[in-house]
Amino acid sequence: MKINRELLERVNPVFNTAKMTVFQMAELGDENAKKISEAMHLTLEETQGEVDEDEMQVNCTVLETRYRAIAELAKTTGCPTVVDLPCGYTPRAIEFAEEGRPYVGLDLPAAIVDAEPVIMSLIEEDKRHLVRFKGIDATNYPSLKEVFDSIQGEVCITTEGLLMYFADSEIGELCTNIRRLLAEHGGCWLLADAEVSMQYVVMAQAILGERFMEVMKKGVERTSEKSDVDVGSRTLVVSPNEDVPENIKKAMLFLGRYGLKAERLIAADYVPELESLKRLSPEKAATVRNSMTKFAFWKITPIEGVRLDASGESDGEMHIDAVLMGSYLELTLTGRVDSLSAPKLLRFFERISDENEIKAITVRCANLEYISSAGLRVLLIMQKKCSGGVTLNGINELVREIVEQTGFVDILNVEGASGASDDDY
Repeated sequence: MKINRELLERVNPVFNTAKMTVFQMAELGDENAKKISEAMHLTLEETQGEVDEDEMQVNCTVLETRYRAIAELAKTTGCPTVVDLPCGYTPRAIEFAEEGRPYVGLDLPAAIVDAEPVIMSLIEEDKRHLVRFKGIDATNYPSLKEVFDSIQGEVCITTEGLLMYFADSEIGELCTNIRRLLAEHGGCWLLADAEVSMQYVVMAQAILGERFMEVMKKGVERTSEKSDVDVGSRTLVVSPNEDVPENIKKAMLFLGRYGLKAERLIAADYVPELESLKRLSPEKAATVRNSMTKFAFWKITPIEGVRLDASGESDGEMHIDAVLMGSYLELTLTGRVDSLSAPKLLRFFERISDENEIKAITVRCANLEYISSAGLRVLLIMQKKCSGGVTLNGINELVREIVEQTGFVDILNVEGASGASDDDY
């Protein structure tokens, strides 16, 4: 298929951030990044904009910290194949191929069109079979599955610099897709984005001192220009403001709704020697190193689900399919939930909640034809008993209209509903 670059760039302008990343790595002295940057004819003005020397130092240090640490962590997982999502234009494919490690780079088509020929040309011919690139949409499961179907064994999925451009609904789709892929292949998801805001704040404070607030404001403004999502509004991107432990808890709860759990890996334990720190005084470099104890990378794996028997409550009008993943319950409802079937749904929930601690519930509604006020009251009862509440996913137009007209859109977490905000999750 012929790629219309102009259309792709207008629809997804954020992929230009990848050019900034590879240019910064080249500035840090990475030889492969230099070759990529030169082949793409990248310039300081094109990739960095109006960034002063101090801000450039912060950006380079933040970038190198997560880039080097995630690469090291990926090697320790034991997974034979690394899937880089998004891969951008970074030289990781070259580095992994040199070490004999299979690598798959996934990104927007416009980025892949640029990256693949340049990067493949820099890989030794006898090792090119280890590397593959593919243009995908991370929220589109079929586009991901097509790639993963050709991968053998466990996978390590790495993500750096993606979630800040997604709304919670899009992140939810991404989490659902990754859970399905990991459940089939095994392995893990290494996420640098969950605490990237915290990383930026603590490292910027260590490097900039009194100029910290001034530079932070500029960075937020630039990110806002590239994203349609309010900066800091994603639940899975932990806000460094107010109560950080509580924000981490909310992010973990968000993952749980999608059948995933996370282990926090403190950055200081995994970051190798950095070129960016050699530009600082020994005292300031030590301060930056110490700041790495204050944020973490996340190793995410699926929660092992137990399918629950709901046959005693399902009937010809309504069918319940239930999976319990730790303290998170996923219900798939089919048919009608009305005055006749709603009591059966409530009876099933109370039986399960009496035997298990349920923190949050996701209700898959793609096959739900109708729900009455009686059914909505059952969901409200569930909501009151779960600290993480009830999230409705995939509702059709009729069900959406009922939920909105009854005001339950302001009570339940309804993905994609006009009355819900990203903060509802």
